[in-house]
Amino acid sequence: MTQQIPSTEPELAGVRNFRDVGGLPTVDGRRVRHGVLFRSGHLAHATDEDAAFLSSLGLHTVFDFRNAADQKLEGPDVELPGVRNVNLPLSDPADGAEFWKMVREGDIDQLREILGDGKAAGRMIASYRSIMKERTGEHSRVLHSLAEDSVPALMHCAAGKDRAGLSIAVTLLALGVERDAIVADYLESNAKHRRYKVRRSGTSAEAYSPEVMELLGPLFDARAEYLTAAFQTIEETWGGVDAYLERGLGLTPQTRERLRERLLD
Repeated sequence: MTQQIPSTEPELAGVRNFRDVGGLPTVDGRRVRHGVLFRSGHLAHATDEDAAFLSSLGLHTVFDFRNAADQKLEGPDVELPGVRNVNLPLSDPADGAEFWKMVREGDIDQLREILGDGKAAGRMIASYRSIMKERTGEHSRVLHSLAEDSVPALMHCAAGKDRAGLSIAVTLLALGVERDAIVADYLESNAKHRRYKVRRSGTSAEAYSPEVMELLGPLFDARAEYLTAAFQTIEETWGGVDAYLERGLGLTPQTRERLRERLLD
């Protein structure tokens, strides 16, 4: 029997953006079950106390959507006894490694060039669209795993906002969760205590000046327009959510029903 976690959110010292997705409403009046689907930032800096809490959740699988470059920067996840770790990179480190190096190390003129005039937000929207169109195999694997045996599950990337956010959104679409509730859950990543800590080279005030932080902001925000772009991509590419799930992800009605049985009250 899946353990119910307390309704109050735990204070995790080394894991950002952790939360239980339970309680979200579906269009047919059901709710996502508590204690079966969690999301967070990476687990590389989890303290012993954090690891003990995560172990208490009875997790079956941790899905890590980071790529090799992320793992090199932050480190591997802490090992949780008896938990299966599945790494499914949702972004290619070769496609953007130089960009993120510039984000961490570039001076103000370089940052203005690559991020100013709406370029940062545009990059995020393009990334969301690309993941939805090109990473159907990974999302299919996640949903089929959840339908078979992989719950309770925790999904994370680096910040727990974009790649994990999209994977959670896809899962919630398959469960029939209300669209507004999916967006509301996604936007919770903007809470100050959840946000990814921006890393910049140098300790001078200029490295974290107001202008620098404003330029970087769109990269580290959860914005409704990003998730909306992902939803639009589903409509434009497959014609709707049902067709996306069936043709894009190979999810049969039977598998979808098993998924709902496992994750919904």
